[in-house]
Amino acid sequence: MITTRRLAVLWLFALSCSGQGLEFIKSHYTKYEFQIPMRDGKHLFTSVYVPKDTHEKFPIMLSRTPYSVSPYGVENYKTALGPSEKFAREQFIFVYQDVRGCYLSEGDFVNMTPHRAVKRGPQDTDESTDTYDTIEWLTHHVPNHNGNVGMWGISYPGFYTAAGIIDAHPALKAASPQAPIADWFIGDDFHHNGTLYLPHIFRFLSSFGHPRPVPTVPPPAGSQPNVLTQQDGYSFFLGLGPLSNVNEKFFKNDVPFWTEIAQHPNYDEFWQARDLRRHLKNIKPAVMTVGGWFDAEDLFGALNTYQAIEKNSPGANNMLVMGPWFHGGWERSDGDSLGRVQFGSKTAVFYRDEIELPFFNHWLKGKDDPKLPEAFVFETGTNQWRKEDAWPPRDVLPKTLYLQAGGRLAFDATQGAGTEFDEYVSDPAKPVPYIGGQGAGMTREHMVEDQRFASTRTDVLTYQTEVLDADVTLAGPLTASLFVSTTGTDSDWVVKLIDVYPEDYPNPASNPTGVHMGGYQQLVRGEAMRGKFRHSFSKPEPFTPGKMEKVEWVMPDIDHAFRRGHRIMVQVQSSWFPLVDRNPQKFVDIYNARLTDFVKATQRVYRGPAALSGVKVNLRPAR
Repeated sequence: MITTRRLAVLWLFALSCSGQGLEFIKSHYTKYEFQIPMRDGKHLFTSVYVPKDTHEKFPIMLSRTPYSVSPYGVENYKTALGPSEKFAREQFIFVYQDVRGCYLSEGDFVNMTPHRAVKRGPQDTDESTDTYDTIEWLTHHVPNHNGNVGMWGISYPGFYTAAGIIDAHPALKAASPQAPIADWFIGDDFHHNGTLYLPHIFRFLSSFGHPRPVPTVPPPAGSQPNVLTQQDGYSFFLGLGPLSNVNEKFFKNDVPFWTEIAQHPNYDEFWQARDLRRHLKNIKPAVMTVGGWFDAEDLFGALNTYQAIEKNSPGANNMLVMGPWFHGGWERSDGDSLGRVQFGSKTAVFYRDEIELPFFNHWLKGKDDPKLPEAFVFETGTNQWRKEDAWPPRDVLPKTLYLQAGGRLAFDATQGAGTEFDEYVSDPAKPVPYIGGQGAGMTREHMVEDQRFASTRTDVLTYQTEVLDADVTLAGPLTASLFVSTTGTDSDWVVKLIDVYPEDYPNPASNPTGVHMGGYQQLVRGEAMRGKFRHSFSKPEPFTPGKMEKVEWVMPDIDHAFRRGHRIMVQVQSSWFPLVDRNPQKFVDIYNARLTDFVKATQRVYRGPAALSGVKVNLRPAR
C-alpha cells in the first residue's frame, strides 16, 4: 500500500527530474562573468556556471554563440544549462560566450567567419583561434576543472563548434556540432544549389541582419515585429516582386549581409572562403555530428560536416547521429512526430539520454564507453534506430528510379511507345506553392508535407510506382538526374521523392482536425537546382532555348523505408514558392532582375532511350 507520505516523496522526486529550473540552477551553481582576452587584444564576454560541489573536479562544457548568452549580470541565471536537463544534474562547468563582435564581446562580427589556414601573427584570428584562446584562459583561471573540455552547439553555434575543432586546444576532448552550417551557398539555410530560400533569409536578416552597436544587450523578446507574422507568405512574397525590392522596400541599406549576398550571386571567393568543410583536417577531439532528416535549415551541414571529417581526417574519432527531427528538434521536442507523421517513440528523449549524455560522460568524465556506432541513424517508415559501421551503409546497392511514359516510375529503364518527353508551362506569375495551405514563412512541417495539392497542378509532373509488394528501403544520398529543355534561357528544377500511403491507411487515434491519412503523399526529400549552375556554381551559363541538356544535382541523404502496400512517387516542377525565390526564366542577375524579365517557359523532361531521366538512389538489401 502506498502511503500519503510515500506519494509525496514520489511526487517531489518526479518534480525534481522533470527539468532543471531556475531554483535548481541557483542552488547548485555559482555564476561568474569574464571578459576573456584574445591573442589580438580583443575581449570576449563569457558567462561561467560553476558547480557549488567542490568534492570532485568537473569538465568544462563550452558553447559559443552569436545569439547572446543572456541573461547578463552575475545575479541573473539561465533556467537551464547544457545540451539537456540531465547535464546540470550530472554536473559540468558550463561556459557560454558571445562570439566576436556580438553583444558584450569586442571586435567586429563577420558572418561565417572565414578560416585562416595560415596565421602570420596575432592579428590573424578566426573562430579556431578564438576557441583556442578561450579554452587556454578557462583552464588557467576557472577553478576545480578536471582538464577536459567539451563543446556543443546547434545551427550557428554548431558552426562555431565545428570551427573550434580545427587546430584544437589539447584540452578539447569532445565536440558535438549539431546542425552546423557548412556552406551557405550550396546547401545550408539560405541557398540550395544556387536557389535562394527567400522566406528563411528574409525572416532571419529582418532581425539578425541589422547592425548592432557593441557593447549592447538584446532587446526584449517580441520588441522587433516581423512583417511576416500576420501575413501569408505566398501572397506577401508574390506581391513583393523582384528581389531588388527586398532592400528598397524593407531593408533600406541597413542590412549589410543582404547587400553582400546580392553582390555575390555566384559561388565566388566570398562564398568559397566560408566553406568550412575543406578545413576539417587533422581533427583530434572526438566528434559527434548531429542532424535531423527533416531539418529545413542545416541538414546539408550535418551530413557534410561528418563526411568532410571522414574524408579529410580519416584517423579521427568521428560519428554521425541522424533522427527524424526538425531543426534542433533533438533538443527542443520529444521527437515522436512532425506534422501529421508519427515516429512511434520519443526519439529525441532517447537521443538525449542514451547517446548525447553518455558520449560526453565518456570523453570528459572517463565513464564507461557507451560503444556508440559510427552512425546511429533512425530509419523512417519502419521507425527504428539502426547502428551502422559507415554512412552511407556499406551494403547499399546503387539503383535508379526511372521516369517513364504515362506517369510510371520503376527501377527498370523500359520505355513505352509514344512521345519521349513530358512537358508543362512554368509561369513565374503563378508559381507552384511549397505547401498546401497558408504559412507566414518557412514551416518546419513542409519537410513531410502532404503533396496531394501539387499532384493536381498542370505545372507539376508526377510519376509513381505500382503498389509495392515488399518494403523498399533507401539509405544515403539521392541524385536527381534529368534531361531537360526550356524555351527560356534559365530555369529552376525541383525534384521531390514522396511516400504514397495506401488508401486504407488508418487515421491517428486522436484526430481533432479530421486528418485523412489514406492516400497521404508524404514528402521524404525535395531539393531545388538553379539550372544556370548545372555545369559550375561559379560560372553560370544560359540555356539554349529548346536544346536538351542534362541537369544533375545531389539531394540530401535519406534513410526511409517505403512499406509494402505503399507507392514511391517522384514529382518534377520549376517553382517551389515562396520557399525558393522565383526564377525569371531568363538568364539575368536575379538580384537585379526587373519585373519585365519574368517570362513563361515551356519545360520538357525527357525520358527516351537516349535520355533516361530519373533519381539515383541507394537501396538497402532486404533483411
